[in-house]
This record gives sequence, C-alpha cells and structure tokens, in this order.
Amino acid sequence: MDYFKIGGVPEHFNLPWHLTIDEGAFRAQNIELQWQDFPGGTGAMCEALRNKEIDIAIILTEGIIKDIIAGNPSTIIQTYIQSPLIWGIHVGFNTNYKTIEDLKNTTAAISRYGSGSHLMAYVNAQKNNWDTTTLQFEVIKNLEGAVDALTNGSADYFMWEHFTTKPLVDNKTFRRIDDCPTPWPCFVIAVRNEIINTKKEQLQTILKTINATTTNFKNIPSIDKTLAHRYDQQLNDIKEWLQSTEWSQEILSDSTIHSVQKQLFALDIIKEIVPVDSLTSKL
Repeated sequence: MDYFKIGGVPEHFNLPWHLTIDEGAFRAQNIELQWQDFPGGTGAMCEALRNKEIDIAIILTEGIIKDIIAGNPSTIIQTYIQSPLIWGIHVGFNTNYKTIEDLKNTTAAISRYGSGSHLMAYVNAQKNNWDTTTLQFEVIKNLEGAVDALTNGSADYFMWEHFTTKPLVDNKTFRRIDDCPTPWPCFVIAVRNEIINTKKEQLQTILKTINATTTNFKNIPSIDKTLAHRYDQQLNDIKEWLQSTEWSQEILSDSTIHSVQKQLFALDIIKEIVPVDSLTSKL
C-alpha cells in the first residue's frame, strides 16, 4: 500500500475526493489517501507542502503559482476546477458600507499572506482602479476569524467563496456587497516534487481515479441534496453552484499560466515571469 497525505479546503468543491476515498476506490488500487482539511485555505496548504506535511494539495491556481515562483518545491499536475471561483465581497451586516467604492482605503480581512483572500484583494482593487500599493490587511486565519473581525471592526471587508459564506449572509452576519470572479480556472492539483520524482505511477492512478468521479459527479443521484446537507447549504444555492461549476481532467493550459503570471506580475505580487514547465508537469 502506498500512502499519500492530501489537503484541501472543507468546501463543496472537494466532495468528489471524499466520496472516492470513502467508497474505497483508491484502496482498490493499493493507494491510501489521508485527507486533511485546511480551513485556512491556500496559504496554509502552501506552507504544508513546503514543510512536507502533505504530499498533494487541491489549491487555488494563483496562490500555488505565486508560491512555486517564491520557492515552493511543488508542481501543478492538473486542473481540478475549470470554472472561475466566485469570490463574494462581504462586510459586517450592521456596517454602513453599501458599495464597492465605500471600501476604498479600508482594511481587508485575509486568512494569511499569500492566500487567495489576500491575492484576490489585489485583483479586486485593480478591477476598481484603486491604488494597490495602499491596500491594508488584517490576518484572521479562517472564516471564523473573519466573522470576529468584521463584527468587532478590526477589518472592514472579507473576500471568500460566494456559496461557502452564503449561510452567513442568510443569517445576517455578513452582507455581500458584490462578487469578484477569478479570471482563470480556480483550483488545481499540486504535488511536492519529491513525490512526483518517486511515485509518478501512483500519482497517475490517483488522477485516473478522481477523474472518473469528477467526470460523472453531477450525474450522481441526489448529489445536490447530499451537498446541501453535508455543507449546510440551501438546496437552491447548491443547484445554482452545480450549474456554474465545471470539473476538469486536463493539465492547466500554457495560456492560462501566462495570464495568471502576467496579472500577478502587474500587481507586483511576483517579481518575475517564469517558464511554464517550471510550474506544471504532465505525468
């Protein structure tokens, strides 16, 4: 049996992994996957890859590209979600913020530096023609920390996945000012280079197995009800999310990698644009 530690956010995107693990599809291929949730998101997973605490991460595209360029010894081996991530821009329910422009020169709550919530604050600022050099941040670790920060006023707005935060909008903890979709496919599968170099065949089997699940995921009977129950979502919200979400079984395209790097470079988040083959690898 070959053992792998895999990490991802505790969100609906990753249900295919849990179903595939639970049904024993990996074990049938002599592979044991140990899943670890990362409520802190991409920044926390980048750190775990660097520290060899996990072997594989289901991680935000822009976050892992930034961290590989910064020295993370990992490589993207496949796109996982082809569709954009819809980032909701949230404020505390009882605040006076009503529009995006009201948030100019205020403080963004972020899970950690290098996280998706951090990087997308720059993307949102650029989109709205703000001066990105003046952005201010409050590190809040996770969604629970964001609730505290937006409630007590230590931060003013928080960007997180639209549907994950929907229950907090429904119960009037947050108000959503707007949405900011990523301009690229949102999640990829990244692996530590040491694992790629020593267990390539097993990784190919992992991809083949998870791809079989994601290809047919939307056709699983009552999958919308399963998702709604497991992730505490309204059924109508889950149906809307399923319609807009597309899984992928392909490598991240060169044009996408160039587009992500170009935008991160323009925002001064990365210091150089690197060759595609230093970021991705087809097994």
